[in-house]
Amino acid sequence: MLSPLRHPAVSAVLEEVLRQETPASREVFEVRLDRWWADLHDGLALVYPSGDVEAIAARLLERAATAYVERDPELRRLDLERTLRPDWLQSPQMIGYAAYTERFAGTIAGVEERLDHLTELGVTYLHLMPLLRPRTGDSDGGYAVADYRAVREDLGTMEDLRALTSCLRTRGMSLVLDLVLNHVAREHAWATAARAGDERYRAYFHVFPDRGLPDRYEQSLPEVFPDFAPGNFTWDAELDGWMWTTFNEFQWDVNWGNPDVLCEFADIVLHLANAGVEVLRLDAIAFLWKRMGTTCQGQPEVHAITQVLRAVARIACPAVAFKAEAIVAPHELLAYLGEGRYTGKVSDLAYHNTLMVQIWSMLATGDTRLTERALTRLPVAPSTSAWITYLRCHDDIGWAISDEDAAAEGLSGHAHRAFLADWYIGDFPGSPADGLTFQYNPANGDRRTSGTAASLLGITGAGSEPADAHRVGLAKLRLAHAVVVSFGGVPVIWSGDEVAATNDPAWAEDPAHSADNRWAHRPPLDAAAVALRHDPTTVAGRAFTDLAHLLAVRRTLPHLHAGVPVEVGHAEDPGVLALVRRHPLGTFVGLFNVTPDERSWAWWHLNEYGLRDATDALTGHRIETGAEGHLWLPPYGTRWLVSES
Repeated sequence: MLSPLRHPAVSAVLEEVLRQETPASREVFEVRLDRWWADLHDGLALVYPSGDVEAIAARLLERAATAYVERDPELRRLDLERTLRPDWLQSPQMIGYAAYTERFAGTIAGVEERLDHLTELGVTYLHLMPLLRPRTGDSDGGYAVADYRAVREDLGTMEDLRALTSCLRTRGMSLVLDLVLNHVAREHAWATAARAGDERYRAYFHVFPDRGLPDRYEQSLPEVFPDFAPGNFTWDAELDGWMWTTFNEFQWDVNWGNPDVLCEFADIVLHLANAGVEVLRLDAIAFLWKRMGTTCQGQPEVHAITQVLRAVARIACPAVAFKAEAIVAPHELLAYLGEGRYTGKVSDLAYHNTLMVQIWSMLATGDTRLTERALTRLPVAPSTSAWITYLRCHDDIGWAISDEDAAAEGLSGHAHRAFLADWYIGDFPGSPADGLTFQYNPANGDRRTSGTAASLLGITGAGSEPADAHRVGLAKLRLAHAVVVSFGGVPVIWSGDEVAATNDPAWAEDPAHSADNRWAHRPPLDAAAVALRHDPTTVAGRAFTDLAHLLAVRRTLPHLHAGVPVEVGHAEDPGVLALVRRHPLGTFVGLFNVTPDERSWAWWHLNEYGLRDATDALTGHRIETGAEGHLWLPPYGTRWLVSES
């Protein structure tokens, strides 16, 4: 392939933009360009096979070079550090926390004042949920963005955001922000121009003059929000057409088949990177490309688009990482981390939705067999990537239990999904849960669930209540976090779970949220509960102490590096889950008893994994076995076994 500097359009652009840079600085940019040019060029050729690839590439590189010139020296140093340590996201030191800014600290400036307890947890990855300026009123939790270059006025300014990212770097924390790629708010400048009759901006969207094509597309399209946003198209009188609206009528899907859209979003990526954002969560990435007769999710062009955006970022600001928000079937998930021709060229991180769902399934059933099958069948992630592991997030829980996996274990997938939906709203006999049903679809019986981790586990008391009154729920919470934390990748704690926050009883009082009960598990962080975090006799203190200990031990275990594959180990007892990680320093085995009874792990497995003389990393004590040689785990107990040497 011809060097990019030999293309007249490219060389002319770089000569103009980089003319004030020193020879050494220009050389850095040119070396990166040589390294990532093939990814940029090949990705463009896949997305726009009949387009002028060199011309589009020149437009993108002009933006990349401009961002490079404007990049703060502190961020340029970070680029160098990350280039020299490309596995920074895979390190056991990576610990995440996610929150809505206003519910965590009120404002962006206020976040700086609330970081101490995150520092105590060892947080190095802070995900602040959508804070770019949304439309007024209902904005789908901030995912209907009206301006990508401004933040919500009630939260602060872009200057506040830059100050926060600088502060976070002094604490060793990386800021993560959402970048909504599939759609913009109806009030966004592009949409406003389109409604005003500007044909250039009308071409930024999927607009249809009648229902002919939309009706054909609908035959294979699922509904994301069947309760309050049925269908995938909305008539807009001002536009005089049917607009593609996958999520809500006020969220207009953009047309990635138009290279102007790609260039616009590349510029947004670079703008946020220069504001100090270090990880971009690519929201709704699966939906970017539309193809008749499909679900319009996960089409090959989606990965080619990501490859192009990633190449642009690697050229201008390689400290920035991409995280794919793709809640898809397990066999489809690895494509977002890179498979085949896309290996190592797309996202660095992806959500392990299967693990999250299976943790809740184990806790409801006291049985690990379905989980073992589901995790075993999931392909190994690329060695350069990492999973995001989590127990809860801002979203609802969709009970993504495979019919095939369920049948293999003698279960009905439909019945098991219904059981979990009933269990976690407290409708199944014996369930202590206090969740809420979200988005019931009568056509297929699908029900999703809202609720904080504590409420789903039956912890109903305030943070100041005695921990003993909620002993079982807190033990389950510790067990669940122990799985999340030791699975590898980047464990992310949802705000409030560190102090066992329960559902917000006032979630429906805000008119903008009254139809969306996911706000029940997005309560404002209780400052009083945080103040009790060091008192383990309280609910808040017990939850925080347990979690802080798990995270502290995690940081000492190189076995938990994300580049080390996780295996499901042997456990004859269906109440015990064993996770194995084979590191050059020795084998790690995590044991998790998901039942309310004492359970054992057979002695011969200790020999099998070279752990006969092992230590429980969580206690620092040498393991002890019973008279028959088995290792016994207390109810909802956890052991992290490592070799003493």
